[in-house]
This record gives sequence, structure tokens and C-alpha cells, in this order.
Amino acid sequence: MRLALLTPFDFPSVRGNAITVNRIARGLRERGADLQVWDCSVVPAGRVEREVEASRPALIHAFHAFRVGPLALRLARKLEVPLLVTITGTDGNHDLFDPDRAQTVRRVLEGASTVTVFHDTMLTRISRALPDLAAKMVVIPQSVSFGAGPPYPLAGRLSLPAEAVVFLFPAGIRMVKNPLFPLSPLERLAPRFPSLRLVYAGPILDPDEGERLLRAIAGRRWAAHLGTVPHSQMQSLLEACDVVLNCSLSEGGMANSVLEAMACARPVLASDIEGNRSLVEDGVTGFLFRDPQEFEAKALRLLGDPGLRRSLGLTGQTRVRALYAPERELEGYLGQYHRLVPARSAGDFLLREGR
Repeated sequence: MRLALLTPFDFPSVRGNAITVNRIARGLRERGADLQVWDCSVVPAGRVEREVEASRPALIHAFHAFRVGPLALRLARKLEVPLLVTITGTDGNHDLFDPDRAQTVRRVLEGASTVTVFHDTMLTRISRALPDLAAKMVVIPQSVSFGAGPPYPLAGRLSLPAEAVVFLFPAGIRMVKNPLFPLSPLERLAPRFPSLRLVYAGPILDPDEGERLLRAIAGRRWAAHLGTVPHSQMQSLLEACDVVLNCSLSEGGMANSVLEAMACARPVLASDIEGNRSLVEDGVTGFLFRDPQEFEAKALRLLGDPGLRRSLGLTGQTRVRALYAPERELEGYLGQYHRLVPARSAGDFLLREGR
């Protein structure tokens, strides 16, 4: 079948949506799928509409209910094809409950043939708000896949000493990621651990938050912002660091950054929220924190115990390989595509096209 994937961002963006869509599209193409991806951040809606109509897809898959859902729903109805909507973090945690956006999100979800989420916690959260939606919701966990690229020159870029213990904050700089949170607790530890370094890797997506962060780290020699790092270099950057931070206020079931850190055998120190609890088991695959004091205490343990870092990282890597393989993710989406467009419907589509 021919597929149309609509996303709010695609490569070369390093935002979570882009990483997820690129990974899924690449895997589907490797399995022979006929698909095209439309990046709605760079292609005007009118052009997307014309091109999707011309491609005559058998199914439309929208990633993000608020940003691309309305356009995808309009196209699906016009072309009389099923619509599958994948809920991400922002639309499931915020837009669905925002007075100015909720009506749009609900209209899209109610009009979709199937709605997929990354974890049971998101299914429960959305089902409570929209009980009638539960029957058409499906959980398809994310996976991990890195592109090939040159090693990231972290040591040279920051002139790191050989004994450096690097805490990496891999995320676009915006308020929901809570980037300023680790600065105060780590500042209390820095005098005791001259080898401590805090490194931010990600584009500034919120200019005000970005300005606050850059101003805050300007006087801290142990903290630095690398800017945007191409996803093809993220594996080497993760492997060059010792601990990966996630301080988010909310996540859409599971964060790519946490999955990728665990896949690289790096321990994660993450905020104790539903989206992180879906991956991080406290004291087993990483640590969870609820406040600055708990963050500081657990960061102290990680700083002082290389064996603990290694043990947590390897356990996390084993879990990711066992539970979140790319094959499982792809089979999940392919199963939904074939359920929504069974063989008989596909045959009818070919007849309509005169083939």
C-alpha cells in the first residue's frame, strides 16, 4: 500500500518528532513500503494537500494531533482513506487539556480510525479524558536506531580532562525540558568534584528559555552548551559521556533521549514523571528524582561510583535490547496499516486507480 506520513518536523531537525518519524520511515522503506513524508514545518499546507492528493495514498499517518492532525483529517476524509494518528508528548500531555487547543485535538482524535501512543500511561491518561476513544487506541512502544556519522569531538570541543565525569543534557532548549533545573544542585557538588562537567546538546527552541540558560551557564566554567548536534553523531556523543539527564516536566510515554542513553549503556538521572517511569527503574536502570535535593543526592552517588554507573548502564542496555527493538516497533505499525487497509480494500483501491 502507499502511505502518506505527515509530521510537524523531519530531518535535519533533531526534535523528537523528527527522530521518531525518520526512524519509522527508514525502517518501513527497508521492508519495501511505498511511502512519502511531508514535513509540515517547511512545506506549506496547500502544497502538502496538493501533493498528498496527487499521491493517492491508501492510508494517512499523522504524527502529532494538534500540529498536523487537522490537515491530515481533512485529507483523509477527502480521499476517503483511513487516518492513523500517533500521539506525542506535547499534544497528549498539554494540547489535549489546553482550553485553546483541546477542541482541535479532540476533533482529530475522534475522526481518526486508530490512535497510537508510546506507552500504557498515555493510553490511560487520554482514555480518562475521552472514554469513547479507548476502543481505537493502541500502544506501540518506541525503539532506538542511530544513523551513521563521524564521531562527535567532545573532548576537543571542550578541552576535557581525562578524568572528567560528564553529565549530558540532550534536548532542545524549551521550558517543558526544564533545562535550568540541574544547575543549582550540580553547583553545590562542583567544588567537591573538579572533574564534573555539565553539557547541553540541542537547539534553542524557545528563545527566552535559551537566553536564560546561556546567561546562567556563562559564569559556570563546568557547564557548556554545544548547540545542535546532528542525530548521526548522537551515539558517539552519548558514549563519550558518563550520565544522561532528563529533567522534563512531561514526556509522551517515553523519550527518545532516554531510550538512546540506555541503548548506549549510559545511566539516566531523570525526573520522576510518568513518561520517564515507563523506562527508568529507580536504582536498576538509572535514578529518578522528585526535587533538587534528591537530584543532588543521586548525582553525588553517580559522580563518586564508576562501578554504579557501569552497572546501571549495562542493565538499561539489556532492557532496551530485549523490549524496544526496532522490529517490534515496525511490526506494530505494519499490523495497524494492514488492519485498516486489508487486502480487499487495497484491491478496490487499485481498481479505482485503473491498475
